[in-house]
Amino acid sequence: MICSQLVESVSTIAAWIAADIVLTIHVLYVAFVVFGLVAVVWGAARGREWVRNPLFRLLHLGAILVVALQAILGKPCPLTIWERDLRAAAGQDPTELDFIPRLFQAVIFFEFPPEFFLALYLGFAAVVALTLLLVPPRRRLWIHEDPLRSD
Repeated sequence: MICSQLVESVSTIAAWIAADIVLTIHVLYVAFVVFGLVAVVWGAARGREWVRNPLFRLLHLGAILVVALQAILGKPCPLTIWERDLRAAAGQDPTELDFIPRLFQAVIFFEFPPEFFLALYLGFAAVVALTLLLVPPRRRLWIHEDPLRSD
């Protein structure tokens, strides 16, 4: 009896912690998409070469395209589903969260119709794609001279 209560208690705590981790990952994903665009525009305006990094730019475009595709298909974000399910497994009421999880949720969750989010995500994806045209990524050419080579 005590052992099963301990296992249940540990499972509840693990689900609670996992839900907070998923929420944190979700916030970081949103921050990457939003602040990635801000960084590209800011960096391009100041002539920073790092904004032309192809890996960064393609990951950034891919991140918003995943969100836009989910909205087009009418599918909820898997991170939202995982967090909700983990909070349910932990017996948590989402309105009674600690301060940081409540703050994170307030930052990324809004009460608007799905059409609003579809337009928002498609518009944001279009702006990110436009920055690829206006500030195209490029590979940096590294020219290394071999100090041991003599021509």
